[in-house]
Amino acid sequence: MNTTLTVVLAVLVLIAAWSLTVYNKLIALIEAIRNNQRQIDVQLDRRFKVFQSLIECVKHIMDYEKTTLKEVVALRNHAELAKQSGDDETRIEAENKISNIASGLHVVFEQYPELKANQNVLQLQEEIISTENKLTFAKQALNDSIERYNALKKSFFESMITRFFSTQLDQSFAYWGLPEDHAKNLDNYTVKF
Repeated sequence: MNTTLTVVLAVLVLIAAWSLTVYNKLIALIEAIRNNQRQIDVQLDRRFKVFQSLIECVKHIMDYEKTTLKEVVALRNHAELAKQSGDDETRIEAENKISNIASGLHVVFEQYPELKANQNVLQLQEEIISTENKLTFAKQALNDSIERYNALKKSFFESMITRFFSTQLDQSFAYWGLPEDHAKNLDNYTVKF
């Protein structure tokens, strides 16, 4: 009887330790996802500031900035409202529209020789390209972390722990996708001198 009790206790301790390990892994993955979301927010804020600087540089040369600034500001406000209300899909859609605007800027700037010669404008265009690339990498890191989390929480034994602690562990996260044509534009996105 003593041996049986020892075996049962050992099994219970092993199950408890395993459950704790699974719980901690899932919490760590959730925190990694939240960190990746914050990294995207940093790049989105950076992109908006670079846009503002670029438009400030070109406003005396071209009328395009009026429409662009209004559109970027409206989309950014729309994205912020969606973020505050927890509507990730609307936020992603608005931010992707800003990315589409960014990818079309160099074509518009080609029509203005004064801008092509302006080093500040060229530098800001490069900053937008760099920010868009960093944003793409941040989105991919987020998507990868969501994928790891979903795979673990749906695994057979781990799903039992997820169901038991569903309030803490069963989270839902939106993937940040890039439209295929936007991804293609990013590959071809360069500043022309």
